[in-house]
Amino acid sequence: VRKAKVRIQAIDKQGNPLSNATITIQQNKPGFPIGCAINKNILTNTPYQKWFTSRFTVTTFEDEMKWYSTEVSPGHEDYTSADALLSFAKQHNIAVRGHNVLWDDPKYQPGWLYSLSPAELSNAVHKRIVSVMSRYKGQLIAWDVVNENLHFSFFESKLGDQATPNFYRLAHAVDWSVPLFLNEYNTIEDSRDGAATPAKYLQKLRQIQGLTRNAKMGIGLESHFGTPNLAYMRASLDTLGATGLPIWLTELDVLSGPNQAKYLEQILMEAYSHPRVDGIVIWAAWKPQGCYRMCLTDNNFNNLATGNVVDNLLQQWRSRTVSGLTDTRGFFEATLFHGDYEINITHPSSSAHSFVVVSTNASLQSPLTFQVSV
Repeated sequence: VRKAKVRIQAIDKQGNPLSNATITIQQNKPGFPIGCAINKNILTNTPYQKWFTSRFTVTTFEDEMKWYSTEVSPGHEDYTSADALLSFAKQHNIAVRGHNVLWDDPKYQPGWLYSLSPAELSNAVHKRIVSVMSRYKGQLIAWDVVNENLHFSFFESKLGDQATPNFYRLAHAVDWSVPLFLNEYNTIEDSRDGAATPAKYLQKLRQIQGLTRNAKMGIGLESHFGTPNLAYMRASLDTLGATGLPIWLTELDVLSGPNQAKYLEQILMEAYSHPRVDGIVIWAAWKPQGCYRMCLTDNNFNNLATGNVVDNLLQQWRSRTVSGLTDTRGFFEATLFHGDYEINITHPSSSAHSFVVVSTNASLQSPLTFQVSV
């Protein structure tokens, strides 16, 4: 599901096939987004920057866009760190997921929210959604609108059962251009957690969609694993994938232990192999004092075992440079991972030509065919 067959025909200016033309195909960028979280430490750390930008095509800011980071006191918004991280990502052509607009866990609110009346809280939430989403509209690929809504209900307990659908309705009104994700943990990680089963997740999703029918929705699976149950993970992805909505593993990590790297590899392979998964972000933003639960490097940015797993898979999931000759009808065919490619064509009768083929995310049964005049 991650590959397509490409057929290239070389012809001369009169439209005649050119046999024995040399075709070289080199991948510039993979089509499947795999990334890692970052934080403001990367802004002043050149080794961190080099390590990160040489590997990943997408990121999420660990804390810098969250409400408790951007509005420490009421009415005093500070997006300095988030702006700087977004500028860094743009400079290196790295896509960014917006994380997060609201977080339902009572422990992770700006301190001043706790004393507000329901009416004041409603006004503050409205202002927060409009502020952060309008500021970054058109610059992100997705929004985690509500975080951990199946486990916690800080806002619902004060604003009523329809609070979450109302948040998404407002979010859609502010930024309708990208998918709006419901971000949750233990939906694929742990079958023993009854609060966030795939069935419960879909029930909440339908509640949101009932009030926000035209919104682009997305399924965000945090993926904080201990010992993975791969069969349960696969079955859960099957159930969620039946919606046809984009599915992302948004905060993937594995609890520290002797099998951490092995489990990480198994989970990454399972997710990449599932046709409904559209992207993966690893939750391993580096800090001098250590990462949240899992690092990929040491403090000198030498890979740990987990980092080696990621690098090995990134290499496996890229197309190596392909080279060959066209046949008697001028055709050359190759099966390639989805992505962006540069193709070079040379023939004794003409000078070299090159062109860029941009990625397609469609899994096509028939090959993509390009006819190139040389």
